[in-house]
Amino acid sequence: MKDDTPSADSIEDRRLITELLQNWVVWRDAGDWERFRSVWHPDGVMMATWTQGTGDEFIAISKEAWAKGVNILHFLGGISIDLAGDRAISQTKMTISQRAFVEGIEVDVVCTGRFYDFLEKRQGRWGIVLRQPIYEKDRMDPVTPGAVPTLDRALLESFPVGYRHLAYLQTRIGYTVKKDMPGLKGAEVQALYARGATWLAGKPL
Repeated sequence: MKDDTPSADSIEDRRLITELLQNWVVWRDAGDWERFRSVWHPDGVMMATWTQGTGDEFIAISKEAWAKGVNILHFLGGISIDLAGDRAISQTKMTISQRAFVEGIEVDVVCTGRFYDFLEKRQGRWGIVLRQPIYEKDRMDPVTPGAVPTLDRALLESFPVGYRHLAYLQTRIGYTVKKDMPGLKGAEVQALYARGATWLAGKPL
């Protein structure tokens, strides 16, 4: 009979990865940039709606955004980790919350989805090689009850359904939004899953 009991090493790897994923959110949202840098490998890449680049580039543009008053926060839910030696794929349920003025009205946009992470253990240290969010659904709510922004319907509907309100807000505050991010269903998310399987099989990213 096959023994499916996890090894002590795999239990420890899962613990370290879970801690890393939690630290990402706490340190990023707190602006603790030097500790936040430690969750990435030097070649690690962040893919977001409003910016794409290395971990260091993400830190630099996040600092600039903070200075301009950009307000983005994250909250995590459950975590699932697939391990293959010194490589892993993790999926973490999350929400992205951003506050800004849209069409003269202060609003909160909340987007629900998953962080889909490619991780690797190098010289005994786990780090992120690629973080790709999956955007499942979002909504926009006025901060002051009864205050309703009048949205440009054509602009709103030009963005994917999973993050169209988030994209609308980010566009209105001056960012160029990437329009082909993976959502709950579709070719983009299926391609991401295929890349994950390739990563776990030991092939180049």
